Amino acid sequence: MTEPNLLSIDQGTTSTRVILFSRQGKILDSAQRELPQLYPHDGWVEQDPETIWAHTAEVVQAVLSRQDALPVCLGITNQRETVVIWNRKTGKPIHNAIVWQDRRTAPVCRRMRKDGHEDLVRERTGLLLDPYFSATKIGWLLDHVPGARDAAERGDLAFGTIDSFLLWRLTAGRVHATDATNASRTCLFNIESQKWDDDLLALFGVPAALLPEIKDCADDFGRTDRAAIGHDLPIGGVAGDQHAALIGQACFTPGMVKSTYGTGCFAVLNTGAERARSSHKLLSTLAYRLGGEVTYALEGSIFVAGAAIQWLRDGLGLMTSAAESEAMAKSPPAGRNVYMVPAFTGLGAPHWDAEARGAIYGLTRDTVAADIVRAALESVAFQTHDLLSAMVADAGPIGTVRIDGGMAANDWFCQRLADLCDVKAERPEVTETTALGAAVLAGLSSGIFSSTEEAAAMWSQDQSFCPTLSDEGRARKLEGWHEALRRTLST
Repeated sequence: MTEPNLLSIDQGTTSTRVILFSRQGKILDSAQRELPQLYPHDGWVEQDPETIWAHTAEVVQAVLSRQDALPVCLGITNQRETVVIWNRKTGKPIHNAIVWQDRRTAPVCRRMRKDGHEDLVRERTGLLLDPYFSATKIGWLLDHVPGARDAAERGDLAFGTIDSFLLWRLTAGRVHATDATNASRTCLFNIESQKWDDDLLALFGVPAALLPEIKDCADDFGRTDRAAIGHDLPIGGVAGDQHAALIGQACFTPGMVKSTYGTGCFAVLNTGAERARSSHKLLSTLAYRLGGEVTYALEGSIFVAGAAIQWLRDGLGLMTSAAESEAMAKSPPAGRNVYMVPAFTGLGAPHWDAEARGAIYGLTRDTVAADIVRAALESVAFQTHDLLSAMVADAGPIGTVRIDGGMAANDWFCQRLADLCDVKAERPEVTETTALGAAVLAGLSSGIFSSTEEAAAMWSQDQSFCPTLSDEGRARKLEGWHEALRRTLST
């Protein structure tokens, strides 16, 4: 009898990949396409939804064409907060997708904060008033695309984060849905009532007719249409990328933390059945929702992590591949004090400064390319330190962090992370934990896994990194980082 396999669509900020997993969590096959980014103005970031869909269909078909048997179920994980609005009759987007990194609605958020609305938003959603989240992006599209608001009021348009858009296309328009984790990142979803919030819809000017149905993370999301990908497959799992990574890292116990290093960095702490409220500008959010039961989390978001290395590669030409960064970081002599604050699109938690912009400090005549590469890698570790410090202040000590994402393949970075954050960093054997989390959800929905405990047994450690830097050395480095940060903050 053929062993049951699970297929994951991982639609990220910079690429779309599909991975086929065995029931044991091993990668059997994969395909990937890089996704172009569009930068119409300073601080604006867009993507073409049609390109997202074309790449998704292409990589799904590529993997399925090589299999003797079809996977049992399909799961989807996606870049969160990115907004698409499309016509319900034609399925065509009315505008490019506005990406989570986009800062065009910063003035709107400032005005709403000034008018005293942030307390309501934070109480209902666990989020802050920031351009990062979906609601003000939706409002911008409705107000700037001719005729969009009237069409939305008539019910002619549909809104979705990327998961919803893909579900619509995969099912040939039969399913307009999202899961609770993606809904929780819109600023329109009440994380306690688990419903779209009428007061927030009114506040942000979002017609209810635009919105998708909200489902559990492991649920019936319909079946793929043969015209879309050539096969009829059940879709059984959906979660935003950071929630999927938490699941893929088997962080099912309160107190467990994962930190993903992709385009940005996202640290998520499982806080259990009770919502935790942060006093340090972290987000209260959903970890996941299974069987109608909600598990909450605290999250800190760094907007630029791997994107800094990508910029050094593509923007400055300091390397030809991201993999070269490890050897380059090792080469400068000790004692160099170059600091990068990669605030290309503002700073996320715990600073939340939409107006800050990137800077490099400590340049001297003998500074070389490798110093800047090292500073970029260290900037991610420094930002993680600030996030984890806020988590400790809110929720208690953290001794171990499970890490994943592209940067986790860099041993130098992993060790520096452990040193500067004073934690044990555990890297799993399968670092594609975002895609693995979507596969776990599909497995739970289809009955391949009977429980999260059974799914957690798939997790295994590749390597751990323990702190080796002295307290004095760590304090000295952090002092330099915080001075660079102070100079960069806009207020």
